Amino acid sequence: MRVILLGPPGAGKGTQAATLAEKENIPHISTGDILRQHVAEATSLGQQAKSYMEAGDLVPDDLILAMIRDRLTQEDTKQRGWILDGFPRNVDQASFLEQLLWEIEQPFDYAVNLEVPDETLVTRLLQRGRDDDTETTIRRRLQVYREQTAPVIDFYRQRDRLQSVNGDRSMAEVTAALQGTLQENPSTAGK
Repeated sequence: MRVILLGPPGAGKGTQAATLAEKENIPHISTGDILRQHVAEATSLGQQAKSYMEAGDLVPDDLILAMIRDRLTQEDTKQRGWILDGFPRNVDQASFLEQLLWEIEQPFDYAVNLEVPDETLVTRLLQRGRDDDTETTIRRRLQVYREQTAPVIDFYRQRDRLQSVNGDRSMAEVTAALQGTLQENPSTAGK
């Protein structure tokens, strides 16, 4: 199983990806985790990324893309598949990923979008209690998401590779719906 999990901040992507990865015994690949690991291990990519992070800048796409390439070519992903969480974040990254997956012969099954209304997202994110989670900053992040990441949904829809799941339910209900969607729609890769 190779799945790209999409959705706005607060949709539960990380939680659902971790749960599905454990149930399916496949790697959960989170760009945030990969970035932190490279920095902690002081790899060449991690050292480059750290310099941007320390300056308060976003890590450039080319570094993130190199880290994704490195992770997707590791042995565990070749054998069992993966769930990708937090990537791609824009259409350029989606195009890169499409090319990369073709090059490494790891076609994905589906991009799955967790659909959750903005008001539910705001409530969920405010309940996390993080210092930077004010209603104003949350609504700004949702606006940025709509501008930059939402076009990725259309990218996969146009390729007939998008499945949508109602994420405005309990964690267990969303997990069951995701599993059901993936089981009902076996891989069309290579067809």
